[in-house]
Amino acid sequence: QVQVVESGGGLVQAGGSLRLSCTASGLTRDDFPMGWFRQAPGKEREGVSCINGSGGRTYYGDSVKGRFTISRDNAKNTLYLQMNTLKPEDTAMYYCAVGGSIYYREDDVCRSSRIVAYWGQGTQVTVSS
Repeated sequence: QVQVVESGGGLVQAGGSLRLSCTASGLTRDDFPMGWFRQAPGKEREGVSCINGSGGRTYYGDSVKGRFTISRDNAKNTLYLQMNTLKPEDTAMYYCAVGGSIYYREDDVCRSSRIVAYWGQGTQVTVSS
């Protein structure tokens, strides 16, 4: 049984930083593409950042480029999202996602949630102005 669990969300002032973590267990291998999505109230879920299986290629949405950094530690089955210079518009529920195939590109995973095989329960990030 696959379990995906996020942690690290919270309340932070604008300009501050947070680091999200996601641990995936029960996967058959450790090199599926993974990523972070977010959904704010009244808005559609959007791909924030995704990474390929080895960690060598990354994708970032335009709104977070230069501020967020995605990384992974396959030995620990853990995905990270370092979020710096946070803005109130970053406020959302953040979800960890595991792509359904090792052959999916990281940008494809972020652009199409339909190819995500597993989701975490989400962790809330709130940025106050």
